Amino acid sequence: MTVLVLTRPTDATADLVIAELNKRSVPVHRLDPGDFPEALTMAARIGPDRTSWEGALRGQHRDVSLTDVRSVYYRRPAAHRLHPDMSGQDARAAAEARAGFGGLVAALPCLWANHPQRNALAALPPVALAAAARSGLSVPRTLITNDPAEAREFVAALPGRVAAYKALGTTHPSDHDDRPQALWTTQVRPDEINESVRRTAHQFQEWVDKAYEVRLTAVAHSLFAAEIHAASDAARLDFRADYDSLTYKPCEVPELIARGVHMLTLMFGLQYVALDFLVNPQGRWYLIDVNPNGQWGFIPDLRTPITRALADLLERAHP
Repeated sequence: MTVLVLTRPTDATADLVIAELNKRSVPVHRLDPGDFPEALTMAARIGPDRTSWEGALRGQHRDVSLTDVRSVYYRRPAAHRLHPDMSGQDARAAAEARAGFGGLVAALPCLWANHPQRNALAALPPVALAAAARSGLSVPRTLITNDPAEAREFVAALPGRVAAYKALGTTHPSDHDDRPQALWTTQVRPDEINESVRRTAHQFQEWVDKAYEVRLTAVAHSLFAAEIHAASDAARLDFRADYDSLTYKPCEVPELIARGVHMLTLMFGLQYVALDFLVNPQGRWYLIDVNPNGQWGFIPDLRTPITRALADLLERAHP
């Protein structure tokens, strides 16, 4: 039985898990869905005598039988790359690739970490924040709007008349190429909100006076958490903006937070999730981000435990 890893060719996070599985002599097959259809072939059948798809995915170097897949580690696959002769007008071919290859893989009746449809739902901030609140986790007051008057009124009513302006999507296309770029959290005040807000949806969130942040990673029923302390102004606004200024300290997860996180993962059906909390000087944890496919290798003391936990999950899964 094989662990199928779906990710792009350069993914240091997936490399850690694959190396751990190789060390355990667990069969692993790594594929980038972006290689379909130019460097990756598929053929699968279903009919009256079959209850699931039977067939194979054929890469440049080896094949994997669909019925041999025990679990799938879905990391960050690239978009399907079509033949260079196909123009941008061939959107139908790209849609067919997503529906055909993506649908076939998504139909695999095995453990996923995580299934792409569950990832997609949990990655929507309006859905995730509401689910977190229902799970008993504290969420800062949040407004999502394209009405500048509503935004100004909301921010003006907050303590200090300041809000955190945050992207609803985790990334956006670069002005120079197709690689995604992060949008950092910034502070905004009422007089800084102008009519451009009308052009799309925007998220404004209560500014929490934090003592530090916590990155909490859940793998199945195991929780791994570390305090994140920022030493630069940029990192204090958004720690992703200046990793070099950060220090980390593994920490315990309060029981109330642990129960809320377990409830949240059950609601979304996630085997893996990375959560970001702000902890105020009084010790209250506020959930601000849910990332079902978040990074975890950047925290040195947790790199090995999380790697092993993911390998355990993928190795022991049974279709």
